[in-house]
Amino acid sequence: MQALMLAAGMGKRLGRYTKDATKCMVPVNGKTLIEYAIEALVKNNIKKMIIVVGYKSQVLIDFINSKFNESNLKGMKIEFIDNKVYDKTNNIYSLYMAKDKLCEDDTILLESDLIFKPEIIGKLIKSKDPNLAVVSHFESWMDGTCTLLDEDNNITGILDKAHFNWYETEDYYKTVNIYKFSKEFSVNYYVPFLEAYQKAFGKNEYYEQVLKVLSFLSSSTLKGLPVSGEDWYEIDDPADLAIAENRFAKGKEKLKLLQHRFGGYWRFPQLKDYCYLVNPYFPPQKMVEELEANFHTLLTQYPSGAAQMSLLAGKIFNILPENIVVGNGAAELISSLGEKLTGKVAVPYPTFNEYPERFTNCQIVPVNTNPKTFAYTAKDILKVVKAEKVNTVLLINPDNPSGNFIPKAELISLLKELKALDCKLIFDESFIDFAEKKSRYTLLDQNVIEQFPNLIVVKSISKSYGVPGLRLGVLASANADYIKLIKKTNAIWNINSFGEYFLQIYEKYNKTYLAACDLIAEERARFIKELSKIKNLKVFPSQANFVLCKLEGNNRSDKLAVELLEKSNIYIKDLTGKKCFDEPVYIRLAVRDTKDNDLLVATLKEVIK
Repeated sequence: MQALMLAAGMGKRLGRYTKDATKCMVPVNGKTLIEYAIEALVKNNIKKMIIVVGYKSQVLIDFINSKFNESNLKGMKIEFIDNKVYDKTNNIYSLYMAKDKLCEDDTILLESDLIFKPEIIGKLIKSKDPNLAVVSHFESWMDGTCTLLDEDNNITGILDKAHFNWYETEDYYKTVNIYKFSKEFSVNYYVPFLEAYQKAFGKNEYYEQVLKVLSFLSSSTLKGLPVSGEDWYEIDDPADLAIAENRFAKGKEKLKLLQHRFGGYWRFPQLKDYCYLVNPYFPPQKMVEELEANFHTLLTQYPSGAAQMSLLAGKIFNILPENIVVGNGAAELISSLGEKLTGKVAVPYPTFNEYPERFTNCQIVPVNTNPKTFAYTAKDILKVVKAEKVNTVLLINPDNPSGNFIPKAELISLLKELKALDCKLIFDESFIDFAEKKSRYTLLDQNVIEQFPNLIVVKSISKSYGVPGLRLGVLASANADYIKLIKKTNAIWNINSFGEYFLQIYEKYNKTYLAACDLIAEERARFIKELSKIKNLKVFPSQANFVLCKLEGNNRSDKLAVELLEKSNIYIKDLTGKKCFDEPVYIRLAVRDTKDNDLLVATLKEVIK
């Protein structure tokens, strides 16, 4: 068994990464693609490797010779074929140049822009099927040639982009661009067709087209070898490179890279995200279908401006449009608040860091909470306000990440006291809809904000309503001039058409939303009960869609977060380093649906010592 790699291309889309080197010399987590590939082949006892080079050919040859010798190649020989017209041809010509080599032995054919687990090569070699294409069930991040398989994994069709149908992707398998061809297949089928196809269509084509013709003539010629989407990645541009680094990193580095993405986890479909906080029970399927039905219109039309957004949001929350502003997520509104805010701001800690980090023109005055429970009351806040002569109070209720909750009566009493002291209250109620039904309330109420002109209410629609991709949040205040100021800070088209349409149709689904909030409250109570059964895990009370936990014994949150990610693809929030969490023992767990929560509980029982 030999290996043949096509590495003649220029890799233009990788920009600066291939300015002075080839595509396969791009490093992923400190090691180049060519090193990963050669090491995988050596590990699987491949004794000969042919590489078709072209762009920066001598640079690549010198690099390989500097990295590998007889000792670390363990007897594998490397040969090079130089495609001197690499810039005028495509991979069909590179493969054509190696056709004689292809006919000498059974061959593993692979491309140079891949990172993959060595086990893929092992599976190819061990398989009794002589001719195989490595394929992976289609996922939304994939691009390129796809195949159709029958029940015996015979490839019955190869689809190019022109014949791709997004409504049939459940049946598609993406080609990984790693193949196993028997010597007989190359001699009798592939090479003759390769020569004929190139003669008919020229040198600027792709070798996959030959496979497409062969699969059309006979479905038993080539079989698919399905592998997980986690086992490989194709790198065409810097965005691909970043994702590949995430996928193939290990330990702390893997967790760090994932944390620094701040979302976009749909690119990692196997990942279970218990870090970011989203309503799992809303929106309902009917609402999703309504959005889908209007997708083309929403995609191709401009959204309305800020004034219309205020009308739509005001209709939902029964607030006059001049008293409410819609933001591109609560994050935009927090940033706008921070630009205008000055003076002393009282902040109970621990808290959501986005607020104090944006309050750059202010002096942050901490409100100390119970060091064991992180609990605090309105009286604790008021005490600091009076002692420090504070201008503004920030209160997230329920608080993030502690889950601490101040009931409505206590909150209204605090508002009255603050009003008398001419002190503003920024009240973030992004998680308040998830509180128990008997305790649930809102300050997004025209009567309330008019009664308390010192009140500014912020709410993240992204979190509460389960639509983080739409990026929606609202801010309300009785001070219409202040609302105008915030609107001027934001762009006039800060909300896209999909967000606008969500606001337009929401009222039809209001009852469904309230029912979804009840489901979260019920599931949270059950989740907390199950978590509390785990030895060496202390669970704090919460009225939000997340739960704060403390590890006891010899368990550490940083190690637990890495272990869960590496072994189970579970992503949790490690609170180490956050203010008030100096010890590496605190974690925050998002409340998902029953199935996902049971999975997390079962996994935690296994890994917590």
